[in-house]
Amino acid sequence: MQAKSSFTVDRFDQESPYFAEEGRAYARAAVDKTFTGPLAATGVVQMLSVRADEGPAGYVALERISGTLDGREGSFALLHIGTMDRDTKWAKWPIVPGSGTGELATIRGEGRIEIDGDGQHHLILDYEL
Repeated sequence: MQAKSSFTVDRFDQESPYFAEEGRAYARAAVDKTFTGPLAATGVVQMLSVRADEGPAGYVALERISGTLDGREGSFALLHIGTMDRDTKWAKWPIVPGSGTGELATIRGEGRIEIDGDGQHHLILDYEL
């Protein structure tokens, strides 16, 4: 099954870098999101990132998503892994096996992000129950 849902970032609190050298900064951030559409939920994210002054960056994050997915209530964890380098972006967002609760207890699959020309963000979630 596939669900395409819009999301907004309600909070992005990035701490001061915990390590920096030669134009590279390592930081931690807490992010809250709201999803609308087939996924009507909230997301709470803890993220670690590294960014170079010239622009390249990478991050890992763990997100707990709680709400309803196509009418089924529960929660699950989504792992984020991504890199960016000028015009090249790569990301993988697998659902953490065994993390589902409630009616989403058996969920598995993977997500990806799409950003419209107007900046609207979408999570495309390919999943099985």
